[in-house]
Amino acid sequence: MLLLPTIVAAALSPGVPGARRGAVHSAVSRLAMQQTSSPKGVVITGGAGGVGYAYADEFLARGHWVVICDVKDPEPAVMALRQKHGGGLGRIYGCTTDVSSAESVGALAQFAKEQIGTVHYWINNAGINGGRRPFTSLSTQTVEAVVKVNLIGVLLCTLEAIKLMRTQRGVESHVFNTVGSGVKGGGTPGYACYGATKRGLPQLTDSLVKELDDGVEGYEPDEAARGAKVNVHTLSPGMVFTDLLLNDSTPKLRKFPFGVLAAQPPEVAQDLVPKILATSGNGQKVEFLTTDRILTKFFERFVQGKKSEYIDDNGNVIKVPGAQYLDNGVRVQY
Repeated sequence: MLLLPTIVAAALSPGVPGARRGAVHSAVSRLAMQQTSSPKGVVITGGAGGVGYAYADEFLARGHWVVICDVKDPEPAVMALRQKHGGGLGRIYGCTTDVSSAESVGALAQFAKEQIGTVHYWINNAGINGGRRPFTSLSTQTVEAVVKVNLIGVLLCTLEAIKLMRTQRGVESHVFNTVGSGVKGGGTPGYACYGATKRGLPQLTDSLVKELDDGVEGYEPDEAARGAKVNVHTLSPGMVFTDLLLNDSTPKLRKFPFGVLAAQPPEVAQDLVPKILATSGNGQKVEFLTTDRILTKFFERFVQGKKSEYIDDNGNVIKVPGAQYLDNGVRVQY
């Protein structure tokens, strides 16, 4: 159970260097209206970078308790977030997890239970695309890796999340499966394997919605799960300027569609986290690139002639003064 007095005491405990303490306190003060007196427990896979890190940042800004996991050591991300939000009510923990391993995912669920108690939101965000290249040029190892992370990983994480959430009597909880290019069918040239894995997630989600709401014919309801309400949804961050998008990209792709439709991770998180927190019922589709947003971006670019703030006319990433970037153009978040 998440008790507010405990949160306040614990949140103040991580050390913040003196030179930064004033700046951190000022930032937290500006976010005071977003802080919640009823913190929720959140698990984010693939949370040490990209949009997963931005989600964690936004949840912490609102005073929630967060566990991030990643196949790489998440400790640098955890320390950066603790330093940034040291004066707030949020808590952040991290563990190394291989989402394609049942044993590793089971350990993640146990870690989350031990660290934050109740898990209200589990976001299956971890994903890889194997690089942008013709399907026939992919190694069998790459094909296996993409399927293991994007599909088997989501299956394993969703299974562990639901099993954990069904033990939480009196709690309504939510699992979000991240979809991407290929989710609605159509071609994804250069990303055939990735698209195939994303295409299956709505089917998985729809199946689980029916199972959770109506049960399975011939099977009695699990008495141990009575009193716990578990919901499963899809989550679509759209095009985000991360390694997944920019690795192997060309100037032509960066000009369009990236320069028109893509966004930086914090922008996506600031839009999606409130939507996640407001989600009710089962089987919802939570999206950043809604139809209205797409039409607005097209109108601004092709009718009003508005330039991209992220990509120049030659297809190069526009670098903001003072910000750090990787060689592929990804903006460093910490």
